[in-house]
Amino acid sequence: MMPSMGVFRRLRRGQPVHAAPASAQRKPAEFILLGGSEDLEVVGESYYQDALWQVIGGRTTDRVRVEIQAVLFPEVDNSFDANAISVWIKHKKVGHLSREDAAAYRPGLVALQDRHRHLIGLNGVVVGGGMRADGPGNLGVWLSHNPSDFGLTPVAPPLPSRVADRLRTGLSEALTTDEVDDSYDLSWLAALRSDHVSAIRTLRQLLKHDPDLIDRHFMFCELERRLYRSRDAFASALSEYDDACRQHDSEMDGIRVALLAKFGKVPLLETYTQMTIRQQKAKSWAEAIRWASRGVELYGNDAARVEAVEDLRSRLAACRQKLETRNSTSHVAPQIGASPAVSASGDGDTGVCDLRRGLRADVTRGRKPRQCPTCRLAR
Repeated sequence: MMPSMGVFRRLRRGQPVHAAPASAQRKPAEFILLGGSEDLEVVGESYYQDALWQVIGGRTTDRVRVEIQAVLFPEVDNSFDANAISVWIKHKKVGHLSREDAAAYRPGLVALQDRHRHLIGLNGVVVGGGMRADGPGNLGVWLSHNPSDFGLTPVAPPLPSRVADRLRTGLSEALTTDEVDDSYDLSWLAALRSDHVSAIRTLRQLLKHDPDLIDRHFMFCELERRLYRSRDAFASALSEYDDACRQHDSEMDGIRVALLAKFGKVPLLETYTQMTIRQQKAKSWAEAIRWASRGVELYGNDAARVEAVEDLRSRLAACRQKLETRNSTSHVAPQIGASPAVSASGDGDTGVCDLRRGLRADVTRGRKPRQCPTCRLAR
C-alpha cells in the first residue's frame, strides 16, 4: 500500500512513520535525498515492468540507462515479509529491497525517517531494455547509498574519483557505462526473479548458451551469491556453490583478459576470498592455500583493490603456518610411558608393557593391551 500525506504530518510532529495504518496509506511524495556511492540492489522489478516503462517515458527497443531518484518505504502490511521495504519512483512502486537487505536496513531507515520527519530517497539508475533473442529485455533498478547512513558498516572504503581506483566488482560500471558496448548485455540481471531457486535455474540456463566472458563472469558471481544464500533452503546448496566456484575458476584466465580490456584493472574477485574463508572454516588448509594463491595470481599487479590482494596474502600466510604446524605435530614420535606404541598385526596387537617387555594379546574393538600378565599380577 502507498503512504498518505498523514504520514508526513506524523513525521513533522515527531511521530514514527511506521505506525501509519494500512488503510491510510497512499503514495510517497516528499522525501530527503541521501548520497553515497555503494550499490544497493532492487529486486522483483519483473513484476513492475509497466510502471518502470512509464517512469522512463515509454517503451522502446533501445537499451536504457536513465538516472532516477527513488523513495524507500517500510511497508506495514506485507504478509510475505514483515521487514519489507518497497522502492518507489515518481509515485510508482517498482520493486523491493531483497529480504536480507530489508532486514538489515529497516531499523536504520525507520530511524532516519523519524529523525528527518520525511521519507528517505536515494539516487539510482534504471537500466536494461533492448532486444534479446527471446524478446525485449526487462528493466532493472540499482540504487546508490552510504551504508553508514543506515547504521551499517560500509562494504568498501569511500571511493576515490578516478574510475580505476573506485572500481569494485565492476558490475555497477558495466551496468551504467555511458559508452555503447554491444559485446555483452547485462539485462539478464534485471530479469532474474527474487526467488533464489528460480534465479539459480535461470542462471544455469544462461551459462549454457552465453559465450561472452564478462557476461559469464557476472553470471557466475550471481549464481554463487544465490547458492550461498540458499544454504539453509536446500541441502545441496553448498556443494553446488563449490562446484560453481570451481567452474568459474576454470574460466578465469580468459575472463581476466576481458576484465582488463574493459576496465584497465582486475576488479574485486569475491569468489577467491569467499572460497578461502570457506576452506579456512573447514580447516582444509591445503585447499585454502590453493584458492588464496590462485586469487593472488589472477590479481597480479593489476588489482583495482589493493586491500583485496593484501587480505588474500594475509590469509595465505596464516594457512601455510597452520599447515606446517599440523604436519610437524603429526610426525612427532609418541613418548615412552605416555601411551603404548601399538601396531595392528593379525588378530591381535603388539606393544610395550609397563616393564618394557614385548607383548601380544587378543584385543576387542576400542581397547589396546597395555600390560603383560606379569605386570597385571604385580599390581
